[in-house]
Amino acid sequence: MTIRLAGESGEGVILAGEVLTYAISRMGLKIFTFRSYPASIRGGPCAYQIRASDWHAYSQGDRLDLLVAFDAESVSSHAGDLKPEGKLIFDQDRLDKDSTLPKQSFGARFASFARHELRFPKARNMIIVGFAAAHIGIPQEIIREVLSEKLGNRGEAVLQKNISAVKLGYGLVPKPSTDVIEKGEPNKIILSGNEAIALGAIVAGCRFYGGYPITPASDILELLADLLPHVAGHIFQGEDEMASLGAAIGASFAGTKAMTATSGPGFSLMTEMIGMASMAEIPVVIVDAQRAGPSTGLPTRTEQSDLNHALFGGHGDLPRIVIAPGDVQDCFYQTVRAFNLAERYQLPVILLTDQSLAQCTEGVPLPDVENIKVVNREKADLEDGKFLRYSTTSDGLSPMSTPGEPGGEYVAESAEHDAKGRVNLTSKMHAEMTTKRFAKLAKAESELVDDPLNFLEVEDNGSKLAVMGWGSTEGALHEAVLTARKKGLHVKWLHCKLLSPLPRKKISSFLEGVEIVIVPELNYTAQFANLLRMNFTVKPVSITKTEGMPFAPHEILAKIEESA
Repeated sequence: MTIRLAGESGEGVILAGEVLTYAISRMGLKIFTFRSYPASIRGGPCAYQIRASDWHAYSQGDRLDLLVAFDAESVSSHAGDLKPEGKLIFDQDRLDKDSTLPKQSFGARFASFARHELRFPKARNMIIVGFAAAHIGIPQEIIREVLSEKLGNRGEAVLQKNISAVKLGYGLVPKPSTDVIEKGEPNKIILSGNEAIALGAIVAGCRFYGGYPITPASDILELLADLLPHVAGHIFQGEDEMASLGAAIGASFAGTKAMTATSGPGFSLMTEMIGMASMAEIPVVIVDAQRAGPSTGLPTRTEQSDLNHALFGGHGDLPRIVIAPGDVQDCFYQTVRAFNLAERYQLPVILLTDQSLAQCTEGVPLPDVENIKVVNREKADLEDGKFLRYSTTSDGLSPMSTPGEPGGEYVAESAEHDAKGRVNLTSKMHAEMTTKRFAKLAKAESELVDDPLNFLEVEDNGSKLAVMGWGSTEGALHEAVLTARKKGLHVKWLHCKLLSPLPRKKISSFLEGVEIVIVPELNYTAQFANLLRMNFTVKPVSITKTEGMPFAPHEILAKIEESA
């Protein structure tokens, strides 16, 4: 079942969508939601899409089973996405007289009821929630439970008005559905991608966050501001992104696991500080929640256009690790992994998400926190009095000390330096230290070669047709490939999570015998396809999309069918 709520009132649409999401999850269905905010005043209605399934909801879905339109523009903008048998719910008070409606359309004067019967105009969205819930078979008591949890802290009067609005909405449906949703085992927890990252950071041992608010990464800052004090951690809101990352690097230098999160414009400002962390070999995790376009771009829309920047941005030779989770559950585990890799290899680790993944929500099982491996940096033995922070080793790794430890003093210098951290600008030293820093990446590639977190794969031995992707396209690609295989097409799929260093051995093995490689990605310049072209003897067939919206499975399926 695919449901979309749309309207110019973003706050009302999002709250209504969240209430339905939590209610449907309690019915035991798998949940995947996607939010699309207006790009500007003229950017179209806000949309909140819910995909519910009794097997798995990999993506936001294709055609709509139900459209809940809060206003006339939402009807005209979104009705074309309904299935032939799809239903429209609309507000008669907000509908133009000349509007053309689908065959199965159900409306009521929601705004009038909120204003005159409840005397609470803001409750219009909750009347609509009740009306929609009755249509799809959600028991009223479950909606009340969800409202009590979400609005209980706003006071009893507000809560009761919203509950009354839901009840009114149910009463407006002549024949509520009772058989659309069958109750099963509920999902354990509903998280957004940003929430999963914040929780993963806590589990990994992060105890310092330096951040500056920016859409769509601000949720991480806000959540960790609540969580970190409970685990003796600290939060710092800098005056800008450079100060925020600088503070995180300083905290890590002092021995505390630290991170920051930003989006494209802030990530650009952080570039010099990322180079500082790499030169000084200080572990730090940086989340880039990508959004659409250069400069300010489309702040509330999604894109995968920062890959080149994450992989290559910066002056000088700058080793870094880049990871891209594919779904909400992956955000949790890849964040833990990001900290582990930062600590192990003493360099910046960049975690690439985007707006669609950062702010979508999924029902995921509770992680087994007790069995999660957490890596801490290798500490130097200071008893022999021979500590050299940047001593040259075969794998580039040299133990760290904590400032203040007797015998462990060193300077974390941004200029080129010798084994003690003292500035040394000679040609020989620069060549030696550059080799040392990049030896860590070679070590990482060797040690991570068989790590199952590097990729997700759907195999088809002997297939000449393959699909490859990265990041938030995972769900749409997964669904498109499974559908193609059900239709009898031979196609295999590899989704890359580790982007630097690339898992070359695995990718090379995957590409053996392949004649066509389809690479869908949300950017104009085919950045991942070009990365594959640079590193392997392959000529990818690129599918690019720059609408600020994620791929729908049918868009990828069409290319698979065309190429098969």
